[in-house]
Amino acid sequence: METKMAKIVTFGEIMLRLAPNGYYRFFQNDQMQATFGGGEANVAVSLANYGMDSVYVTKLPSHAIGQAAVDSLRYFGVDTSKVVRGGDRVGIYYLEKGASQRGSVCIYDRKHSAIQEAAPADFDWDAILEGADWFHFTGITPALGANLVEICKEACKVAKAKGVKISCDLNYRGKLWTRDEARAAMTELCKYVDVCISNEEDAKDVFGIEAEGTDIYGGKLNHEGYKSVAKQLADKFGFEKVAITLRTSISASDNDWAGMLYDGEDYYFSKSYHLHIVDRVGGGDSFGGGLIYSLLSGKDSQAAIEFAVAASALKHAVEGDFNRVSVSEVEKLAGGDGSGRVQR
Repeated sequence: METKMAKIVTFGEIMLRLAPNGYYRFFQNDQMQATFGGGEANVAVSLANYGMDSVYVTKLPSHAIGQAAVDSLRYFGVDTSKVVRGGDRVGIYYLEKGASQRGSVCIYDRKHSAIQEAAPADFDWDAILEGADWFHFTGITPALGANLVEICKEACKVAKAKGVKISCDLNYRGKLWTRDEARAAMTELCKYVDVCISNEEDAKDVFGIEAEGTDIYGGKLNHEGYKSVAKQLADKFGFEKVAITLRTSISASDNDWAGMLYDGEDYYFSKSYHLHIVDRVGGGDSFGGGLIYSLLSGKDSQAAIEFAVAASALKHAVEGDFNRVSVSEVEKLAGGDGSGRVQR
């Protein structure tokens, strides 16, 4: 057993998610479900569920909607004491869940949110990262503006000075910035990163690194191509580890899902899962949360990638952004029981 619970700090934007019930299209009726989610918040929830000391940092208005976002995290035991209060808006995103051949649709309404208008002076990273073992952010956060690039850089500098491990999920979002903007900012930030999380599209969009001989739309994955992507990323930035999620999209409802971890020497591929999807939003974040937990728990590379992929496979069967699963559930699936049978 660990003598000290690992402490992970994640930083980003939590948004209000508004989604029609079930698989309805936007305003097919007059009801929408209101929940919260966002890349790094989703990771924080996973880690809290796994029993880790999980701290989430953002900026939120002090009004009732901002408080509801905080409360959604506190419900899972996430430490929200470092959330900065101020600003006027909680970002919103609208989600229409796809099914079969109809893809999901995501519409952002997040301009002028409290975090987007945050200033570097809002965050005392020296205090926030005191006693932390790990710091995690995604490429979505610096995409919110030059001020957020600066805040992320400041956080990384302090984390590095304190000997805190840093992970980043590249998570390119074309609706937030251009490839050139992403490349400039992420090239700077990735200098500080120890563990890089990516998929085949992110590596290509952000850094122009792609897997040869792979067709993500035609259902062909080339393992050698992914080894090449991971090695190119590691060689470019000196990452200790590179994790890549491998999604084969058969339709909006059915995907094949696996992952690969490169530890600077060897390549480890997980088993592959056939997913029938309930809600895929947060799938990558649940992979990141599983990977961070695994690495902090001392799992070897093969066990770490198996846990991360199993955690993410389970998330695709959970409504909402947050992965509401326990370590034992993930371990059971990673150990080979994917039958979905009733547990009596």
